[in-house]
Amino acid sequence: MPSAVKAVLLVGGLGTRLRPLTYRIPKPLIPVMGKPLVMHVIDSMPAEIDEIIIPVSYKKEMMEDYLQKNRPKRRITLVDEPEPMGTGGAVKNVEKHIDGQFLVINGDSISSLDIAKFIKFHRQKKAFASISLWPVDDPTPYGIVDLAKDDRIRRFQEKPKKEEAFSNLINAGAYALEHEVLDHIGKGFVSMEREVFPRILDRGMYGMQFDGYWIDCGRRENLLEAFWALMGRDTRDIDKKCVQEGAELRAPVVVRQDAVIAGATVGPHAYISERAVIGIRSRVERSVILEDARVGARCQIRDSIVDVGVTVPDGTVVESEILSSAKATDR
Repeated sequence: MPSAVKAVLLVGGLGTRLRPLTYRIPKPLIPVMGKPLVMHVIDSMPAEIDEIIIPVSYKKEMMEDYLQKNRPKRRITLVDEPEPMGTGGAVKNVEKHIDGQFLVINGDSISSLDIAKFIKFHRQKKAFASISLWPVDDPTPYGIVDLAKDDRIRRFQEKPKKEEAFSNLINAGAYALEHEVLDHIGKGFVSMEREVFPRILDRGMYGMQFDGYWIDCGRRENLLEAFWALMGRDTRDIDKKCVQEGAELRAPVVVRQDAVIAGATVGPHAYISERAVIGIRSRVERSVILEDARVGARCQIRDSIVDVGVTVPDGTVVESEILSSAKATDR
């Protein structure tokens, strides 16, 4: 069995639940702790992954431009996806680039999955397909799996009623697959989870549960949660020159270079990007302020994202919002 593995990174979709932020920038390039979401996933991949294949359509030129200027230390192949094709269709669309065992990974999520361990698990089980699994308190919005003692998957269930759920283990969006799985994916729009996996269940599918964190970043509240998961619990990541007299920082909080905290209360859970300004007697908590944004005096910002270059007028209350000057025409 070859040691090198290719990975297909799924970044499709328009990011509609993150609008208006995604009118300006595609979801994979949204910065999380100063690094694009997609790069968190790419950087988590072990050395044995020698090529990452990314099917992409929405704002493809921005992805190409970013990767051209910030080349990862491995081969990246962008493949045009002319229309949404579902998880299975997107993989089938890049079939000619896959020559052996391969991974499929959701590029919209941040997780602590040890990918090298996941590949090893797949090989040790001699699996036809393996799925990463994450335990949740409420499985009703998800697809769940029933695991045997040897980690073999016995059955799937989509969005079960609470009383009918036989498990709390959900599909966490990373798959290790044998090349022959491609033969079971039809042309056009295909869902890997709903169509392909039930079809190949009897070929030997296994599930690996992991600990730590797993966050699907498709919504504002989850995107913010990704910041907090990666931020840690202290205030070490602060440019002290940015904090003016009278300001109060409540950990965990990050303040980047050339930001200005002018007599404001920031945190707990706040990320202040480069050159952002927080005005006097304002309060920012559980929120992300992106580069060059200006929050006026006496503002209250909670559970929100303020996009690049946005000005928030004095006295404004912003709660559970994404503030951006980007418009639908920017698409």
